Amino acid sequence: MDLPSHVSPASIIETIAFQLTCSPVDKKVALHLDEEDELKHLRECFHIPKVTDLPPTNPTLVKEDENCIYLAGHSLGLQPKKIKTYLDEELDKWAKVGVHGHFSGKRPWALGDECIVELMAEIVGARNEEVALMNGLTVNLHLLMPTFYRHKILLEAKAFPSDHYAVESQLQFHGLDREKSMLMIQPRKGEETLRTEDILDIIEKEGDSIAVILFSGVQYYTGQLFDIPRITKAGQAKGCFVGFDLAHAVGNVELHLHEWGVDFACWCSYKYLNSGAGGLAELQLSPGINGFRLSNPSILMVCALHASLEIFAQTTMKCLRRKSMLLTGYLEYLIKHYYGKDKKYPEKPLIKLITPSHPEKRGCQLTLLFSVPIRDVFKELEKRGVAIKTVTTVIF
Repeated sequence: MDLPSHVSPASIIETIAFQLTCSPVDKKVALHLDEEDELKHLRECFHIPKVTDLPPTNPTLVKEDENCIYLAGHSLGLQPKKIKTYLDEELDKWAKVGVHGHFSGKRPWALGDECIVELMAEIVGARNEEVALMNGLTVNLHLLMPTFYRHKILLEAKAFPSDHYAVESQLQFHGLDREKSMLMIQPRKGEETLRTEDILDIIEKEGDSIAVILFSGVQYYTGQLFDIPRITKAGQAKGCFVGFDLAHAVGNVELHLHEWGVDFACWCSYKYLNSGAGGLAELQLSPGINGFRLSNPSILMVCALHASLEIFAQTTMKCLRRKSMLLTGYLEYLIKHYYGKDKKYPEKPLIKLITPSHPEKRGCQLTLLFSVPIRDVFKELEKRGVAIKTVTTVIF
């Protein structure tokens, strides 16, 4: 079902419920949405674990043949079914032709990444010559930063830990003081997410001394989607190089890196791009990337990513994003209904959403704070075949 930009997910859910003459939280609404889902056939392209195969599941609480509820795509995506076929093809080629596999077959090993770079470029809105598939995300960050580095780096105070460590490593390598050269922006007191106006304000005030602005596309902890084009434009206006870690954004939200003029970006592929643990990472550089390429990547990693990108090619990021906004909004609606504040039952468990509530300002993740011990909630969900991840909060 279409999600017009001016209509909220809650309004759509309530409209459907009205048409079905039922409550918005009735299961009929979910069944109707499933039936009308134009992307439902893509579900069959993935292996979805059975509840009884997950180690924490309590068999007495689940049905034996049920699929699990998988809410951990921001950590590790599900396996595309074609991966095994593509891996077997390359292993068979190696067995049969040996060294000749470097320049033969549909995925010549020496050029394997070039066989799928167009599929990858389409997802991030870049030109083929701006994208390279290589290494891991943090390695690529280390390759990129010395190119743009002068003195001061602006990043989120709660950036993904490996990004934070990479920046600190660059400062140490250049013999610079962390306190003076690492400018970190935090949310306002009492708030969980950064305001765009505060980001732009610090760029305006400090931009003349900042060499590199490094932000997430989607913040890994809060799920906030940053305004990439505005941050890019503001930073470049002050002479800064502007780059983004898109690990939690690629395959999650629409990206237009070439149009936005982003100086550089890097991302991994094992989360929303489903290429498997430790999968191939990618980087983007405008105007060109070839000078950064290091040899050819493992063809086995290329196979895994190839299988996933072919699934993305069956639709568009616009369609995926439309479904994502409705699906995430539906979950938010249910959480607020069952676990929002209720004057009649002040003692009931509460859930607070720290992810921005506006669909345009978040990806497909909801980060939740619980009024009850989080470990207990986590264990009970796992017992019932729900695959999730928690730190101090459960992140759906």
